[in-house]
Amino acid sequence: MYISINYAGNDDLDYLAQNDIHISREMIEKKIGDREIIAARVDGKLVGWLRYNYFWDNTPFMNMLYLEGDFRKRGIGSKVVLYWEKVMKEQGYNMVMTSTQADEEGQFFYRENGYRDAGCLLLENQALEILFKKTI
Repeated sequence: MYISINYAGNDDLDYLAQNDIHISREMIEKKIGDREIIAARVDGKLVGWLRYNYFWDNTPFMNMLYLEGDFRKRGIGSKVVLYWEKVMKEQGYNMVMTSTQADEEGQFFYRENGYRDAGCLLLENQALEILFKKTI
């Protein structure tokens, strides 16, 4: 199993637009151009992505980490996150953030990968959103 991790390109647009149902195709296209989506490939096949932006316009914030079911719990997600953190560090950032709902298992993944609870947000009719931060 050969894992490659790099920025998503225009060739990834159709896959991302079909699978990332949380934002529009136009936004995905913009984020590809802005280099705010990192693609995860196994043996050349796109199997997931990390999408981010900037909290307060100055702190890298991971909006979504997604891997297809067969590729979860195999260490690929951790490698994608480490790649993103390395790139953010190289760009001069010393902290990154993310969040997950309290009823999702993602919170355990982030804690295992060095993220620490930084607060929470309670929105109407949703589970508690836990904010995480990590010094890089």
